[in-house]
Amino acid sequence: MSTAIVTGQPVPGSSLENDLRSLGFDVRVAADAAEAETLLAAVPGDRRVALVDARFVGHTHALRLGLTDPRFPLAAVTGAVTAQPAARQALTRAMARETSGGGTAGTGSPTGVRSTLGDVESLADRVGTALDADGSAVHRPELGSLVAAVPADPQARNEARQAVAAVDEEAVRLKSAVKSRDGFFTTFCISPYSRYLARWCARRGLTPNQVTTASLLTALIAAGCAATGSRGGFVAAGVLLIASFVLDCTDGQLARYALKYSTLGAWLDATFDRAKEYAYYAGLALGAARGGDDVWALALGAMVLQTCRHVVDFSFNEANHDATANTSPTAALSDKLDSVGWTVWLRRMIVLPIGERWAMIAVLTAVTTPRITFYVLLIGCAFAATYTTAGRVLRTLTRKARRTDRAARALADLADSGPLAQAVARVSGKRLPGLAVPAVALLGGAAVTACSALTGFGGPLPVAGAVLYVLTSALAVAGPLKGALDWLVPPLFRAAEYGTVLILAAHADVPGALPAAFGLVAAVAYHHYDTVYRIRGNAGAPPAGLVRAIGGHEGRTLLVTVLAAVLTAAQFTVALTVLAVAVALVVLFESIRFWVSAGAPAVHDEGEPA
Repeated sequence: MSTAIVTGQPVPGSSLENDLRSLGFDVRVAADAAEAETLLAAVPGDRRVALVDARFVGHTHALRLGLTDPRFPLAAVTGAVTAQPAARQALTRAMARETSGGGTAGTGSPTGVRSTLGDVESLADRVGTALDADGSAVHRPELGSLVAAVPADPQARNEARQAVAAVDEEAVRLKSAVKSRDGFFTTFCISPYSRYLARWCARRGLTPNQVTTASLLTALIAAGCAATGSRGGFVAAGVLLIASFVLDCTDGQLARYALKYSTLGAWLDATFDRAKEYAYYAGLALGAARGGDDVWALALGAMVLQTCRHVVDFSFNEANHDATANTSPTAALSDKLDSVGWTVWLRRMIVLPIGERWAMIAVLTAVTTPRITFYVLLIGCAFAATYTTAGRVLRTLTRKARRTDRAARALADLADSGPLAQAVARVSGKRLPGLAVPAVALLGGAAVTACSALTGFGGPLPVAGAVLYVLTSALAVAGPLKGALDWLVPPLFRAAEYGTVLILAAHADVPGALPAAFGLVAAVAYHHYDTVYRIRGNAGAPPAGLVRAIGGHEGRTLLVTVLAAVLTAAQFTVALTVLAVAVALVVLFESIRFWVSAGAPAVHDEGEPA
């Protein structure tokens, strides 16, 4: 249980102690700073602890935002400061400075901490200032219209209470539960009521993880309905897919509403979206097959295209989020367009984010056929991919930026190079100049996919193309990926590997080859998504041993081409199935082990909808 130490003389009629207990704090009262320090030392080191001024007046949700968010080791609002176990030493040192007379009393609170409602500096605020002076990162949430104040006299207290009463706290809390940046469909068709579903879940003690799991189960049932191949099954699948998306929005809104962010929740929320969508693709393909229409190649193509789109997004963002001198005329134009209402929504819709995409898939499933659904999906995703990639290339070429070692490391991890590429890179030992890095990556990927496409099943040409791919991919990653367009390297590698598997399975032309290829690409794509979300959470890439065990992108590509050259089509199908199962077991075991461990960060994805 968390502990709150209320400092100073209690104020008659104050609900502060009850508010803190409602937030899960065990309340202790200290008459002065010395007693507060004694109580602080007595709190077990594995507990969150907060210092709160007894004169505090404000909304309960302001305290919740300032004192209970699990993502930040140190946090503060006016009149209150908190530390999680990892930051207890910093809080203890700052407290000791105040009680020893060497603190910052009288120096004023940090910018944004003091209210305009007649606050006087409190012990909690002085400790927060001392933490800032020590260089500790103290999170101070944006409160907006919420009130957090330490009034100096009865008149100021009365004004603060009036300010509290003037704000509908629950409305503010509900509004803040919704992402500030989301797609048109999600913003106007889902969030207006899903936020109330999130509140309903919170009041019944449901967790975001439970809602996320419910969303996954609903999507899997939708995929099962689609797999029946009947018109009624397709209609039910479309309805259930929308229901799954409503729950998908609800889990994040519940996490923001109740501040229930967690390690496991970050992993579930990040990966289940992909699992739901790709399982639904498989269900559509199975349903089409029941009706005599083989669309597995389209289903696999849609998964390949969608995954490559995501890798473009991830790579670009990782390459540029901490770049220095990060300016661009293209970016300036984009920001200007975002200031005009209708262009904001148009630009968010044409990139086909998850809300628009799932709504389109659901409607097309219900009223058309799986083949038409996949055709429209492929055309829409191809346009969106072209639009976003072209825009990012223009931004890159028109900006002058210096990329950091961290960005280069992230791109190298996203590249997923295995032992073959690493060995060749060590032999070459020299980075290619300028735009040669993405050009060579493109050349190698084009070579292996073209060799696979231009020959029948079982020929040696794809193997030759794969050998060239190994060499070119090694040259591309021989040096730090700090070039202007080096962020294109990971998505080019993904397109080459996935595309080769798709082409060879299609050429096998035997039952089960394309479904087996779908399973293999899904398993590998999961590994690549897992890498992304670890990097996003500042937890590092998967272990090098895992990458070696599954061969790296170039090793798997070479292996698949060799299997196609030496095995019959039926044997190749079995080999793809075995490889898919092996990769899935290895990556899932390591991923689950990591994400359920206590060492992973408590985060929740707040980025643009994918």
